[in-house]
Amino acid sequence: MSVPNRQMANAIRALAMDAVERANSGHPGMPMGMADAATALFTRHLKYDPAQPKWADRDRFVLSAGHGSMLIYALLFLTGYARPTISDIEKFRQLGSPCAGHPENFELEGVETTTGPLGQGLATAVGMAIAERHLNAVYGDALVDHHTYVIAGDGCLMEGISHEAIGLAGHLGLGRLIVLWDDNRISIDGPTSLSTSEDTAKRFDAAGWHVLACDGMDFDSVDAALTAAKADPRPTLIACRTTIGFGAPKKAGTSGAHGSPLGAAEIVGAREALGWTAEPFVVPDDIFAAWRDAGKRGVAARAAWDARLASADEHVRAGFVRRLSGTPPQAAYDAIDAHIASLIAAPQTIATRKASELVLDVVTPVAPGMIGGSADLTGSNNTKTKALQPLTCDSYDGRYIYYGIREFGMAAAMNGIALHGMCLPFGGTFLVFSDYMRNAIRMSALQQTRVIYVLTHDSIGLGEDGPTHQPIEHLLSLRAIPNLAVYRPADAVETAECWALAIADAHRPSVLALSRQNLPQLRLTATANKSALGAYTLRAATAERRVVLIATGSEVHIAFAAADRLEAEGIGADVVSMPCCERFEDQTASYRASVLPDGVLTCSVEAGVTLGWERYTGRDGLRFGIDSFGASAPIDALYDKFGLTAPAIAARISSHFKE
Repeated sequence: MSVPNRQMANAIRALAMDAVERANSGHPGMPMGMADAATALFTRHLKYDPAQPKWADRDRFVLSAGHGSMLIYALLFLTGYARPTISDIEKFRQLGSPCAGHPENFELEGVETTTGPLGQGLATAVGMAIAERHLNAVYGDALVDHHTYVIAGDGCLMEGISHEAIGLAGHLGLGRLIVLWDDNRISIDGPTSLSTSEDTAKRFDAAGWHVLACDGMDFDSVDAALTAAKADPRPTLIACRTTIGFGAPKKAGTSGAHGSPLGAAEIVGAREALGWTAEPFVVPDDIFAAWRDAGKRGVAARAAWDARLASADEHVRAGFVRRLSGTPPQAAYDAIDAHIASLIAAPQTIATRKASELVLDVVTPVAPGMIGGSADLTGSNNTKTKALQPLTCDSYDGRYIYYGIREFGMAAAMNGIALHGMCLPFGGTFLVFSDYMRNAIRMSALQQTRVIYVLTHDSIGLGEDGPTHQPIEHLLSLRAIPNLAVYRPADAVETAECWALAIADAHRPSVLALSRQNLPQLRLTATANKSALGAYTLRAATAERRVVLIATGSEVHIAFAAADRLEAEGIGADVVSMPCCERFEDQTASYRASVLPDGVLTCSVEAGVTLGWERYTGRDGLRFGIDSFGASAPIDALYDKFGLTAPAIAARISSHFKE
C-alpha cells in the first residue's frame, strides 16, 4: 500500500522540529511549511541519484532560504545520501556535525551551494542555470539537459540582490530555472506586511518570468505547478502559499515558528495534529522505505546518461571528462609561458589592466571553460577578448556575459557558474565597487570556488574621478577575508604570473587588483613564477643593506626610484615586490626571513591604508600610504599630495637614519 504524500512530508516536519528542539537553536518553521512542496519536488520532478551525487547531469537544488537547513538535511537523509546519517541530524548545529546551522557545500554531497545570506542562493542558482544552458549549447541534450530548482523565502526576495538576479535571469531567458517561493508572509519581526507591500509576482512578471501560484500545502497543486513550469521556456516563479510551522497548534502561521525551537509542549501538539506517533528521530519503516524508493527514481536516467557519455565521440568525451575534472588545459599555462617570454624579449610599459587583457587574449582561445564578463565596464576592465562572444538568450554558446550594473548579482552568479562545474568564471568591475559584492566574494572563499575577480582602477591612480571611485581601504578589506588570494601585480610579467596562479587555484578564489595607469616593466629576465612566492626580492641592495622597501602593484616602480636615491646616499636598499600577501604567508619561515630579515629598517609602500602593514614593518618600520579619502585631481598631483613619490619616500627614510 502506498504511503500518503502528506505522511512523507510529515517525516520532514518531525525531523525538523526534533533536531531544532534538541539543538535548542534553529528555524523549524520553514521546513514544516515547505515540506509538502519539497516532497512533490523530490519525489516527482528532481533528477538525482544519491548513490552518484556528483553526476554531471543531475538537477541542481538550491535552498536559498538556508536558515531552514533542516529541510535539506531531512531530504538528503530520507532519499539515501551517504550523509547526513540520523546521528548527524541528532547533532544538528553541533561541532563536528555536517548539519551546520546553514547548509555548507563542503560538508555534504547534495548541498550544491552554501546558503544563509538571504538572496544569494537565488542569485547563485542563476549562475548554475547559465552554466547549464551554456554547456547544453556546447555538448547538446545528450550530455547536458537539466534544471535548477530553488526554494526561496520572503527574505530572499526582499534582498536587493534578488532584483539583480531575476533581472539577469529574465534577460537571458533561463527557462531551466524554477523558483519555489515559500510565500508564508512571515518574517522574524512578524507579518511581512510590517515591512513590504510590493506585488512580488508582478515584479517577476516585469522581469520576463513565467509566474504561477499554487497551494504550497497541497502536493498535487505543487506537482501541477512544477509540471507547468517545466513546459514554459521562461524562468518560472511558483508562489507556494504556505503556513510557516504547519502543524504547531499555537505557533503555526506566526513568527514564533520562525527562528527558535517550538518548545516541548508545542511539539507534542504538533505530533498530535500531524498524526505522527513515532519517537523523536525515528521515521516509521513504511514511510522511510517510500522515501528511499523515491531516491532511486534517477538511477535509470543516470545509467542511461553514463551510456551516452561512453558512446560519445572520443574527442568530445575526453574534453567533457577533462572539464568535469576541473583541471584547466595545459595549453593555458603554455600560452602564458609563451606570453611571458615575449614580454621578456620586448618589454612593455602598460597598465596592468591592459596586461591582463593581453593574458586573456592568449588564454581564452585555448581554455574553452573560461567564461568572462563585466558589470558594465568591459572597456575599462579589459575583460573581453576576440575569443569571447556574447552569451545571450539566442547564443548560449557564447562565453562573455554582459552583467549590467549588477556587481553583487555578477559575483553570486559567478559562484554558481563555478559550483555547477566545467566552467571557470571571471568578471570585472572597479576595485572600489568590491564593496557592493563583498559578501559574495566572501562566499566564494567560504565555498572554496575558483572564481577570478578582475578589479581594476585599484588606487588613487585612477585620477580625476575622485574619492568616490578611489579605493583606499579596499585591499586591506579583501585581504582580511580567509581563503582569498589578493593579487596586486607590479608589471606585465607579474600580471601574467598572477593569472596563471589564479587559474590553477582550484579551491581558492582570486582577486586581481589592476592599475588604470601605465607601469614600467620591471621583470626583464626569464625566471620561474616568482609571484607564486607571494613576495620576493626584486632588486637587492648594492651598498650595505640598511632598509627593505616592500611595495605592491603600481608603487613598486616608485620604490625602485626611491631605492636609487637611497643608494646614492650610501643607504643600501632591497626592493621587495609583494604581489600576494596570502601566498607569502604560505612560505616557510626561513624563506620569509630571507626576504624580510630582522635588523634592518622595513618600509611598506602602497597607495591604500597603512593599517595591516605593521605585520611586516614592525612597530619601528615606516609605512607609506593613504589613511584618508583621496581627492579629484590628475594622477601626478595625487601621488605628490599623499607623499607617494620617490623623493618624498627617500627623504623620509634618509631622515630616519639621521634621527
